[in-house]
Amino acid sequence: MSPSNHSTRALSLASLAVLSWLGTSACAKREQAGTDTSGASAAATPPPPAAPAINDAQIAHIVVTANSIDSSAGVMAKQKGASKSVKDFAQTMITDHSSLNKQSVSLAKKLNVTPEDNDVSRQLTSGADQSKSNLQNMTGAAFDSSYIAHEVDYHQAVLDALDKTLIPGAQNAELKSLLEKARPIVAAHLDRAKSVQGSLGTK
Repeated sequence: MSPSNHSTRALSLASLAVLSWLGTSACAKREQAGTDTSGASAAATPPPPAAPAINDAQIAHIVVTANSIDSSAGVMAKQKGASKSVKDFAQTMITDHSSLNKQSVSLAKKLNVTPEDNDVSRQLTSGADQSKSNLQNMTGAAFDSSYIAHEVDYHQAVLDALDKTLIPGAQNAELKSLLEKARPIVAAHLDRAKSVQGSLGTK
């Protein structure tokens, strides 16, 4: 793997870690409590701090941010991609994530909820800016490979976030419903990204 590819994959994995953090911290708390079987020392070990609660306004901002990031990445890939499969995938990302964003913004207005910036959405934006900078310096097959690798990791991260944090954390029924409807779309994007990645690897 080239240094550029490694850097892009590292950024996407960082996004995965950020998205999964809220959903997995409770599990980490339980695991830490169970690792020491000596009894007294386990009881004396202070538990890690609980994950902060996430509200609907923050969830809305994460959803809008995630959709905007992938739609924007799709615009770049459609312009710079070398293979038809990558360009076609990029167009699907533009269409689907733009549509999801319109639904999210419309629902937020209907519910009179102002999307609230938060640590997760800020980390997503920061990671996306760095990834975009790296991809801008690539062309041809190198761009295709790095873009699709990022899309695989990114959609897995979003899927994990939906399952572990966003859907369970949504309090409003309509917001939860929108997230549940978005899940199979994200899962389909992940499967397609993996398929494209496999086809690129055979060339």
